[in-house]
Amino acid sequence: MLKVRGRLTFIATLMVGVLSMGMTVHAEEEKIESGIYADQIDLSGLTVSEARSEVQAYVDSFSDLQITLHAVDDQAIVTTASEIGLKWANPEIIDEAAGLGKDGNIVQCYKALKDLEYSNKIYEVEFDFDKEKIRTLIEEQSAQYNKEAVDAVLTRTDGVFRIEEGQSGIVIDVNASTEAVYNYLVNDWQGEAGYVDLAVTVQEPRGNAEDLAKVTDVLGTFTTSYSTSNGSRSANVANGCKLIDGHTLYPGDEFSAYEAVSPFSQANGYYMAASYLNGQVVDSLGGGICQVSTTLYNAVLRAELEVTERYNHSMIVTYVDPSADAAIAESSGKDFKFVNNTNYPIYIEGITTPDKQITFTIYGVETRDSNREVIYESVVLERNVPEEEIIYANESLPLGYCSVQSAHVGYKAQLWKVVKVNGVEVSREQINSSSYNKSPRNATVGTATADPEAYNAIMAAIATNSIDQVKAVAGAYQAQADAAAAQAAAEQQPPAPQPEPQPQPAPEGE
Repeated sequence: MLKVRGRLTFIATLMVGVLSMGMTVHAEEEKIESGIYADQIDLSGLTVSEARSEVQAYVDSFSDLQITLHAVDDQAIVTTASEIGLKWANPEIIDEAAGLGKDGNIVQCYKALKDLEYSNKIYEVEFDFDKEKIRTLIEEQSAQYNKEAVDAVLTRTDGVFRIEEGQSGIVIDVNASTEAVYNYLVNDWQGEAGYVDLAVTVQEPRGNAEDLAKVTDVLGTFTTSYSTSNGSRSANVANGCKLIDGHTLYPGDEFSAYEAVSPFSQANGYYMAASYLNGQVVDSLGGGICQVSTTLYNAVLRAELEVTERYNHSMIVTYVDPSADAAIAESSGKDFKFVNNTNYPIYIEGITTPDKQITFTIYGVETRDSNREVIYESVVLERNVPEEEIIYANESLPLGYCSVQSAHVGYKAQLWKVVKVNGVEVSREQINSSSYNKSPRNATVGTATADPEAYNAIMAAIATNSIDQVKAVAGAYQAQADAAAAQAAAEQQPPAPQPEPQPQPAPEGE
């Protein structure tokens, strides 16, 4: 009986041992068994925290290694492993190393320890990188190496078209390059100075001589006059026309009038001239440029291209019918845009003439029926005439100054597209709707004077709320001031020089 009890005790003890060996019992600070490595780092006898520190230091030792991303020709982006997010990809190997010979049942642990007596256990340290940092680096630095393709374009001189052939380009593919660099680093990099080619795409130019030679038909043309414009406004119209002239648009291309004619600066050929601002006529650089965009708008309508953005002026203009205008303005974000919705390239020609006419002509390949006619009709829905006059007294301006701005009638109008075939109307479509503000006739009058009688006279004229009365009084005082200034200038003139006496001949015989 005692013999049986002893055997049972031994079995129970053995089972406890087996069960104990089947549980993970190693503590954080238990030592790693001998013969265990992470790459070439000997982890033998290290605690888990010590082993992690050792391997992290090992990974960090690669931070300053150069990675060269070859771009185009001999050009490259040079970076370091740390700059593109080098990090330790598999830190879980330390827990595995710490558990070797301790985790599992008694047989597994025994076998693992026995294996270590004959050969080392080596865990491979894996690296990872930040793909977004790689992408950002390539996006920011590769653009300087891109050579964009140059499309074939048309030029027109003295009524003759000429074709300029395009040139192929080389562009770095950011997405493909990001994948190529990342795959190299995580799969092929050996922890040394690295070199990898970026993905480069050859970009072919659009257009060729055969396609562009077909662009000879007039799709739409329109002319406006600026004969009443002063020199500065006339120069602005001619300059804006020149900046738009010569553009070739391929199918699907969108044209922005604002982008073509801006910036509005002296360096870009503009002068101060009248323009609309908040219901007033003010001088600004580029004043008159809206006549350029308006003329182009009407040519585009007749070519039946797709208008994608158009705004009317704040107040009515006189060089086209109501609702046939297209304003552009930097301050309010107004632009005129259209798309080449044909299947062929188009060419924009802009010319100005000595008698101050501006014409835009759209050339392309005519596919519309010859018996089809397009007409645009302006329909005025409402006309609001300002009845009052406004006078602004300005104490900083001298008495006699009077600047008058004409009244502007307010309108509500629509533009309709009418299509006729063989002279018979087949469709009528509203193209746009426009609303123009009315602006009363107004005058800015100077009131600064040291003469109380003159001050009272001009203030009495202002009180009548009649601009004509104010102009008369201001004009009279201005005439007096001009006469007084002329008299003062005359009085300040030095006396006319007298001729010097000439030597007289001596009397004969002396």
